[in-house]
Amino acid sequence: MAPILPVHLHIPSIPSAPSTAASGGEAFQSVLSDAISSVQGFQQNAQSSINSFLSGEGDELHQVAIKTQQAELSFDLFLQVRNKLVSAYQEVMRMQV
Repeated sequence: MAPILPVHLHIPSIPSAPSTAASGGEAFQSVLSDAISSVQGFQQNAQSSINSFLSGEGDELHQVAIKTQQAELSFDLFLQVRNKLVSAYQEVMRMQV
C-alpha cells in the first residue's frame, strides 16, 4: 500500500509594491498566467491518470480519484479567486470619484 502524500498547491505571491502601473499590470498578468497554467496542469494530470487507468496500465483507482479531486479543488479555488477579483473590480467601478 502506498503512503499518503501531502498535496502541494503552489499559490504564487503578488509583489508588495510595484514601482509603476505597467510593471504592476505585468506582474498581475504573470501571476494570473501561472495560476491558469497550474490549474491546466492538474487537469491534464488527472486526465492522463484516468486514461491510463482505463487502459489498464496505470495507477490504482484511489490514486486516480485523488488526482481527479486535486484537479477539481484547484479549479474551484481558481474560480473562487476569479469571483473575488470580479467582485472587487465591480466595487471599485461603483465608487464615486
